[in-house]
Amino acid sequence: MELCVALDLPTKEDNLALVQKLKEYDVWLKVGLRSYIRDGEQFLKDIKKINPDFKIFLDLKLYDIPNTMADAAESIMGLGVDMFNVHASAGKRAMKEVMDRLSSYEKRPIVLAVTALTSFNEEEFGDVYEKSIADKADQFAKDAYDSGLDGVVCSAFESRSIKNITANGFLTLTPGIRPFGEDAGDQQRVADIGFAHSEKVDFIVVGRPIYKAENPDQVVQKILEKL
Repeated sequence: MELCVALDLPTKEDNLALVQKLKEYDVWLKVGLRSYIRDGEQFLKDIKKINPDFKIFLDLKLYDIPNTMADAAESIMGLGVDMFNVHASAGKRAMKEVMDRLSSYEKRPIVLAVTALTSFNEEEFGDVYEKSIADKADQFAKDAYDSGLDGVVCSAFESRSIKNITANGFLTLTPGIRPFGEDAGDQQRVADIGFAHSEKVDFIVVGRPIYKAENPDQVVQKILEKL
């Protein structure tokens, strides 16, 4: 299981200060919508200047018509990131088109599909998708697997089931991890490290418990020791 640190701070300078504190650690860094829209490609370059070995997960959740998603995925290839994601809700045709477009490249990033956002509770999810989270997450994961993607974004609660219906090597990345029982904030389906490990999660994403800590590097060290 690998640690992915969410760079969700209010400014580019704040995020880079956090990255600087973590430069000696073997972790992934997640760049989401706010950070990428605000700071762009240069932010990715600035991260690599601090430590070129950092692996970057570009968390933009592509969701559009198939050709537009494939165009965007091809543009992402030029950014030098190591992982990005799309929405499984876009459908199998869109996901297949993304993977077909990337197949011509000798080396490509890991591609994940978002199943059910961890901010959803059962009632909210049902209002949108008219199915339970577990059932729909399984369906989305199977669609992503059949479309040639590398894995999915899900909560720790869906990880084991998803691997059972796809393959053990099909990756699961789980946001909403509270390593030491911290407050859930705006997340609904949260888990600690022990539970994530028991459910065969491959990547855990941790944000606020790290970047709100007085000594974020010490929190990262503690998490890595538990992994």
